[in-house]
Amino acid sequence: MIIHTTSKFRKAYKKMPEIVKNKAEEKERIFIKNPFDKRLDTHKLHGKYRDYQAFTVVGQYRIMFIFVNSDTVDFLNIGTHEIYK
Repeated sequence: MIIHTTSKFRKAYKKMPEIVKNKAEEKERIFIKNPFDKRLDTHKLHGKYRDYQAFTVVGQYRIMFIFVNSDTVDFLNIGTHEIYK
């Protein structure tokens, strides 16, 4: 699995608390092996984000992403549910 990150994702990631960054790295390793691993709680989004999916990092923190093709994804944003607004 190849992961690309948007500038929005990178900017938001820099602002995350250290514990969220550490958990995000841990969850990314799981994601690379299996994007639908139960530990990630991967789910489709609705409304204006219906083409996107998200998975849980820790607590209310999520990573929003989109599949580009079968082996490439773009990480679009990271944060609490505020990223959906």
